[in-house]
Amino acid sequence: MDLKASIETSVSGMSSQATRMRIIAENLANAQSTSQTPGGDPYRRRVVTFSNELDRANGAKLVKVKSVEPDKSNFETQFNPNHPAADENGYIKLPNVNSTIETMDMNQAQRSYEANLAAIKAAQNMMIRTIDLLNSR
Repeated sequence: MDLKASIETSVSGMSSQATRMRIIAENLANAQSTSQTPGGDPYRRRVVTFSNELDRANGAKLVKVKSVEPDKSNFETQFNPNHPAADENGYIKLPNVNSTIETMDMNQAQRSYEANLAAIKAAQNMMIRTIDLLNSR
């Protein structure tokens, strides 16, 4: 794989992780939101899945966001009969967002983003060094 393809691979990884971080931020922002209607469903956590694609033009293996889908895990319930979103039994549904898991996912996405950035910088340095060597002849 040439340097251009390795940079494209890292850029695709950074783009995919940026999307993942945006979705995680949305999950965290809605971690305490409830339904607007009595007995209705609150915010449902979303998760990002990735796919590996080949860029046939230069042979680079790219990371793409395959989908952003709702997490199908159950909502928690809480007895709170005075809440506007309470059902006829006095229970409200809470989002299926766990802030601890979201924080760990955010850290992992950040580290992956930073690793891809470091790979791009290394490839750039190799290009610069190659140019310097060719100019010194």
